[in-house]
Parts: sequence; C-alpha cells; structure tokens
Amino acid sequence: MKVLILNSILRTAENGIIPAVDTIKDSMIYNLALGFKHLGHEVTLIATEGFKPTKEESYDFEVIFQKAFFKKLFKEAMFPLQLGLINYLIKNKKSFDLIITSEVFAIPSLFAAIISPKNTIVWHEVNVFPKMYRKIPAKIWYYTIVPLFFQRALVVPRSIEAGKFIRQYVKHVSNTIVEHGVNLDNFICSKEKKNQFIIVSQLVPRKNVKSSIYNFYKFINKYNLPHFKLLIAGKGNQEKEIMEQIARLNLENNVTLLGFVPHKELGILISQSVAMLVSTLQDLNMVSIPEAIVSGTPVITNSIPITSSFISKYNLGVVKDDWNEDDLYELLINKESYIDSCITQRSKLSIEQSSKSLINSYLKFLP
Repeated sequence: MKVLILNSILRTAENGIIPAVDTIKDSMIYNLALGFKHLGHEVTLIATEGFKPTKEESYDFEVIFQKAFFKKLFKEAMFPLQLGLINYLIKNKKSFDLIITSEVFAIPSLFAAIISPKNTIVWHEVNVFPKMYRKIPAKIWYYTIVPLFFQRALVVPRSIEAGKFIRQYVKHVSNTIVEHGVNLDNFICSKEKKNQFIIVSQLVPRKNVKSSIYNFYKFINKYNLPHFKLLIAGKGNQEKEIMEQIARLNLENNVTLLGFVPHKELGILISQSVAMLVSTLQDLNMVSIPEAIVSGTPVITNSIPITSSFISKYNLGVVKDDWNEDDLYELLINKESYIDSCITQRSKLSIEQSSKSLINSYLKFLP
C-alpha cells in the first residue's frame, strides 16, 4: 500500500510558540509512519515548515514540510493553513491507496475529505471543542463544515471518549479504537524496578508537575521511605520554580531534574521506575503514558488524559482525580499486579499494531 499521512503539527506548542528541536524522529506521528513502513508499506508524511528540526536529518520515508500561509489568522502552532496541500492532493490522490489525517478540526483533514474522501481516514483524538478563540471556530466547524464535507470519509477515534464526541457530527465512525502506538525498539520492558518514580513532562504550568512533587514529598514522609527517588525528564519555563520547591521541601537528595533525555535513554529510565506520575490540567493526549505501559511501568494519573479509561479498564495503574500520597503507596504495594497488566498490553500498543488497526478499519469501511 502507498500511504499518505497528513499531520501538520508535530509537537505541542506552548503559548503559541513551536518548540525548536533537533529531530522529529521521537514524535508520535513519525513513529506511526514508521509502523506502516515496518509492515511493508510505502509512506509519505506531510507537516508544516515551522516544525522542521533545527538540524538536518535523514528519514526512513519521504517527509515533506510545506509552507503555512496567513499565520496571523491561521496560527501555525494551532491551526495551520497549507495551501500547497490542495494542489498536492489533486495531483497525487490517485497515487495513494490510503490517506490518514489527524483530527476532524484541521484544515488538511478538510482538504482530504473534499478531494479524496473514499480513501481518507481521519484519526480523531479530541473529545471536546478545542479552546482556540473561546471555542467559536471549532463550533462553527463542527456544526457547519463537518456536516457538509466530512460525511463520506471514515473517522477512526483514538479513545472511547473521542468516539462518543465525534459520532454527534459525522456519519462514518469506526467501532475500532486505535490508540497511539509506541516504537518498541526504543522502549524496553522490565519487571525489575528501582525505588523510584518518574515524571516525563514539559515543565510548564498546565502539566502541574509541582503537584506531583508535593504528593511525592508527602509519600516519603508519611510512609518513612527516605530512600525513594523521583526523576523528572523534561524542560520548560517553570524549571526555576520547581528547583525552588525542591529546595524548600528539602528534597535535593530525592528529586533529580534530568532535562531533555534522548528516547532510548528515557526508555531505560521509565522501565526501571515503579510508576509514572501524571497530574496534567488539560492534556488529552500524552504519548508518555503508552510509553510507560509498554515499558512495564504503571501510571498514576487523573482522569484528564484520554488514556485514563484504558488504564482503568486494564488495571495499568491508578486513575483518580486529586490523587495523593496514599494512592502512591497503594500503587507501590500492589505494583506486581499492575506491572503484569502492563506487560500483557505491550504488543497491543506497538506502532505496527496501530498501523495495522488503521488499515483494517479502512478495509471494513470499503463497500
């Protein structure tokens, strides 16, 4: 099969600023494309120029970075407009057996749904109206544009919640849920754990990392576990505040800020940890959660990430809003059960499995 993947936004921007990175190879969508290649398919990935890495790199398949237009109105970090995509799709639609595009509320999805609807899959994640400009553009989009132009394409949800949401607006929604896949080559799995937890996160307010640190502080004091460690992998504008919090709580010997950690090294650290801690205030998609699960590492999280229902269903950790030190302890004493459940799910969360599930959803949709 020849597969075209349209994913304008490769990374989550903070305050409308696209992060500068050396590589795109650790992005979710690059690894999905790699999953298709591992299955023997020919892949092309299209994103916008703003997400091009700062260093030259070679890719495992064709990657095209297109120019974004009218950036003041169509923010490249949030809702980019790639006019060149129209001509590309018209010229090349017959060259691809399958077009996969991310999100119903996205201009590339609209172009694909109009120009080549019968072989387009919209891989949909959100389960609420996006907050951009007080949700007004999203509401206009879902109530007018979607009924007019998206009714012949197939939508495949990434979660149960996303499926329930999008069924209100489109006709063809797959009953199959396709989660984000993980490149298992980068994430080893281990039942052997050190006395440590890990946080993999940008150090920004919406990630609520300071709350996780405080719960860890209460955990080691209440349960007399001064030997326990907390690793924090990530960078962001809250780094100074977090360092001050660590000093204020006398956690210098317990909490380590690692900064940016390469993927393979990160995989080892995750696999060695008893659990991954998540306290996000708004993130629906967190690629780090399936990365933890495939590493045999359970997750403690609130109910905000869309994978929270998956964690609860398969006993992959603890899901509780406002989780605290007692929940950390409960996870610790029952860790073997959670770890075994994570290991059972490992092969089901591979990039190859996600790619295969998308293809199978499309084949079922064909008349």
